[in-house]
Amino acid sequence: MIDKIGSLIIDLEGMSVSVEERELLNHPLVGGVILFARNYESREQLIQLSAQVKSARRAPLIIMVDQEGGRVQRFTHEFTRLPYMAEFGKIYDRDPDAALHLAKECGWLMATELLAAGVDLSLAPVLDLNKGISSIIGQRAFHSNPLHVIQIASAFITGMREAGMASTGKHFPGHGSVQLDSHIANPVDARSMHEIEREDMIPFAGMVKAGISAIMAAHIVFPESDALPVGYSHYWLKEVLRKQLGFNGVIFSDDLSMEGANISSSFSDRVIAARDAGCDFTLLCNNRAGVIQTLDDTRFASHLVYREKWGVLQGDFSNVRKQIYQENPRWRETHHLLEKMNISIN
Repeated sequence: MIDKIGSLIIDLEGMSVSVEERELLNHPLVGGVILFARNYESREQLIQLSAQVKSARRAPLIIMVDQEGGRVQRFTHEFTRLPYMAEFGKIYDRDPDAALHLAKECGWLMATELLAAGVDLSLAPVLDLNKGISSIIGQRAFHSNPLHVIQIASAFITGMREAGMASTGKHFPGHGSVQLDSHIANPVDARSMHEIEREDMIPFAGMVKAGISAIMAAHIVFPESDALPVGYSHYWLKEVLRKQLGFNGVIFSDDLSMEGANISSSFSDRVIAARDAGCDFTLLCNNRAGVIQTLDDTRFASHLVYREKWGVLQGDFSNVRKQIYQENPRWRETHHLLEKMNISIN
């Protein structure tokens, strides 16, 4: 039985695994693949791609994607179009019970459709607050009220869990209070720890108690707490997330190619720093040269993840193998409800 896999998550360039990529996937530092819209043409093609990835080597590889809904949905054709998560927050303000039921069913449907295509994990849900400040979060977030976020997100991950998929809350300890986009800039949040704890961090604390499987760290500097971005911060990951909040699940870095992660021109340095700070898995996307540099320059033996961590990220494919999901009455009803939501939004 394979006990350990690599901690580096990489991307693919196209719709099938190339000869070079098969070699990369066999490197012991690599533990998974994150897919993007460029990797998708059709459901059948995605099924074949997932099979190619998982057959590339004997050790497991986790396949993941950002399938949040709204504008962050990598696979759309032949998948149900998911609404922005803020739509559930709007419904919650009118009818909490209806919002929680629909959020749960949406989480189940999203996970079911991905599992049926061989994808283990959607990096969702967003736990940031929709405060009208962040240029990158906005309607990706459920609500501006942290207690409402906990309620809706709990329902959403319950649906994911019922389908057989783990959940990932992002972006710890909250991206909703900074305007800049960490993909292209270096966001700084000058608030005190007390202010963060009583606002943005509340959903993460709540979802830790709700049993969320994984949490992704934000590329934000909180200078009142630490000079380093959260994904490189021992304080935020080990002291706050692990000890203070009691989180025992998986910690992901956000993409280390992002400008907010630019602490060094060496991508190997970035990976090592994130791992030393407490990240279990590090993402390095859209940068093949950076991936190769990291694989060449990093001692993989100290960058492995034990089964107790990576095992929870593997999808449970047993349900989707039993029945064509489109024939499931639950899928049909939820698909219809989400289609109606999208019509009303547009």
